[in-house]
Amino acid sequence: MASRTPLDDDIITDINITPLVDIVLVLLIILMVTSNYISSQSIPMELPAASTAEAVPPEPLTVSIDADGQLFVQAEEATWEELSTRAQAFAESQSEPRAVIAADHSVSHGQFIRIVDLLREVGITRYAINVAARESENQGS
Repeated sequence: MASRTPLDDDIITDINITPLVDIVLVLLIILMVTSNYISSQSIPMELPAASTAEAVPPEPLTVSIDADGQLFVQAEEATWEELSTRAQAFAESQSEPRAVIAADHSVSHGQFIRIVDLLREVGITRYAINVAARESENQGS
């Protein structure tokens, strides 16, 4: 009498992926934990000075115009001619000049465009428009 072994008739045709999934999930968790730990570490220190160190990007030129049409450059009152002169000097002193424009909501579109045009004429083509966040989504102007 011949005895049958389980290997004779039962060939394993399925791959059990449960161990593979377990290993991948463990590796994913380890990666997530270590990446958060590495990115959140901050060591307070005083860095030494070097003559070849790259400077932090300079502050942009700030141009403001209030409801009365008064211009301000770097928070100082200015005329259109002074704006042009200071913007030109700023553009020449920076490798990538940038500006921030703040205008009262009652300022005409034409005055705002005049500021943008003047800045672009002197070489300041990168600018941001300063706005205030709304207090509520339902609030209108």
